Amino acid sequence: MPFLNSFLPSLSRSLSTENRGGNSSATSSVRPSYNVKETDDGYQLTAYLPGVNKKDLSITDEDGVLTIRGERSWKQPSEWTSLYRESRDLAYGLSLQHENVIDADKITAELVDGVLRLTLPKTEASKPRKIAVS
Repeated sequence: MPFLNSFLPSLSRSLSTENRGGNSSATSSVRPSYNVKETDDGYQLTAYLPGVNKKDLSITDEDGVLTIRGERSWKQPSEWTSLYRESRDLAYGLSLQHENVIDADKITAELVDGVLRLTLPKTEASKPRKIAVS
């Protein structure tokens, strides 16, 4: 269970730099809701990214950090006037730190209707083994 405890979101709701007096070209992001479940062979990560298409999604695993970044592609038509919006048009950003027990070459991803499902297989060295007693 130490792997699940090591999943630490390092990107949470962030303010744009223009609100902090910095460069206004930087983008803001919001951390999506997600779940992680452990299996014998790996981990199942489900992230909820409404409004994100496959072409606007990037997933990287580098130096023990799994990073998910998704841009929403829907834009409000100019003739519409919003009375109320539950969410802002911000990108999704999520970084999860792990202990390098994931086999990055075998990660699979599926995005259906704004729900991203990642299969994160464990490396052979980190899988539980049954030891025979002689």
